[in-house]
Amino acid sequence: MATSAQRKRHAIEAPSRPDVAELKSRLASLRPQIEARALATERACRVPAENIAALRAIGYFDIVKPARFGGYEHDFDVLVDLNIELAKSCASTAWVAGLLAAHQWLIAGFPEAAQRDVWDDNPDAVACGSYAPAAKAVSADGGWRLTGRWAFASGCDNAQWSLCAALLPSEADETKLVPAFLLVKATDYSIDDTWNVVGLAGTGSKTLVLDDVFVPAHRILGFAETTSGQTPGASIYAGNPAFSIPMLCNIPSCLASIAVGAAAGALDDYLARTSKRVTRGAVAGSNNRMAEFPTIQLRVAEAAASVDAARHTLLRDLADRAGTVRAGIEVSVEDRITSRRGQAFSVGLAIRAVEALNASTGGLGLDLANPVQRAWRDANAVGRHISMNWDAVGTMYGQMVLGLTPQGQY
Repeated sequence: MATSAQRKRHAIEAPSRPDVAELKSRLASLRPQIEARALATERACRVPAENIAALRAIGYFDIVKPARFGGYEHDFDVLVDLNIELAKSCASTAWVAGLLAAHQWLIAGFPEAAQRDVWDDNPDAVACGSYAPAAKAVSADGGWRLTGRWAFASGCDNAQWSLCAALLPSEADETKLVPAFLLVKATDYSIDDTWNVVGLAGTGSKTLVLDDVFVPAHRILGFAETTSGQTPGASIYAGNPAFSIPMLCNIPSCLASIAVGAAAGALDDYLARTSKRVTRGAVAGSNNRMAEFPTIQLRVAEAAASVDAARHTLLRDLADRAGTVRAGIEVSVEDRITSRRGQAFSVGLAIRAVEALNASTGGLGLDLANPVQRAWRDANAVGRHISMNWDAVGTMYGQMVLGLTPQGQY
């Protein structure tokens, strides 16, 4: 295990905190190679190690990580903005990289001993996660034991740790079970390759299998702590209130960014191809410029407006939550649900954009190598995530503003 001096040296030797413009420049230099691997990433059903290594080299996994462990401590809107750009090139890579980077912020909510477990030995360590409480933890001396299967662990092939959700007895009432995250080393679980899907195929969101794994008590973070922002880490990093923002104001925004970025990338590709394309159909007539069709012009306008509105909504809500905590004000339930509304609605806008574009790509758009159809599948896959389900999130917001008790995740 690295000593405290070694850990501090890593932080000192790390590049000085880059600003947003520098981070965007670094990412822009990587996007062509990541885009070139997008089809291979999808076919391999996992993000290639080359992509992760390249992103690590530009500090992608340090964006919202605590400075004391070598991170940059930028606000979450910086990560989401960059992730939109990354998703233009490969939605699967952005899904995994965004989550691995976002989980650095989530790990910062754990007790300091847990953070040291993760980063002292390997300052570059990252964690995947499975958020659904898949099992009940069994009490053991000094901690808990876990057995079960944790599905949808995106990026598990690229991670050294995992955040496994489980049910524990409540401290206030042991007859009541409450959900919590338990930090588990990758060496303590196996991976079952259960991922064979039509969208976000390259995320490698496989199943983790744990068999009587011991998790020490300091590697536990309750859902109630992190959804309220009142975590052990919030006290440790009191100098930066961004670590006290409720989890569901931030993490789902990273997921939503994938749909928005995929739609933006699809629009870029569509414009590049359609601006030069002429029709070839014998029945409909040939040698007509696609760009001159009013229906094509309307689809482009609809897609562009939808992407712009989705991106603005995501980044505005993140900036508003950061502004609230920096003003010394606790993020309210209304704020939390408003963030959830914006996340799910942004995904809906992104899907609207890719639907408009993909429907007019013609026979060429059926090719699995075509970026527009891949973005269409990927954006729709984001929309299937429970956190992005508009029926669930939209009704939760409606319940709140209509004076009812909101039912849902916020």
